[in-house]
Amino acid sequence: MKPFIIYLIFINILTFFIYGLDKHKARKNKWRIPEKQLFFLAFIGGSIGAEAGMLCFRHKTKHPRFMIGIPAIFLLQLCLLFGIAYAVN
Repeated sequence: MKPFIIYLIFINILTFFIYGLDKHKARKNKWRIPEKQLFFLAFIGGSIGAEAGMLCFRHKTKHPRFMIGIPAIFLLQLCLLFGIAYAVN
């Protein structure tokens, strides 16, 4: 269980900073991080970091795909986590 929690902390911090980096690149009109990669980071456990990055950096907040998609990924992850916890007990 401890390695899983460490992984979640790591992936969420990484995702948060990647969202900030992408916002910085957008402001400087430089090469951007593809949206598929931003969603992928959320999907593999970084959904909280993605949401925090979106709100903190005001990044992707005008895109319905992100405003609906990231919370949907988070809810899916919660359901999966509770389902696994219920099945184990």
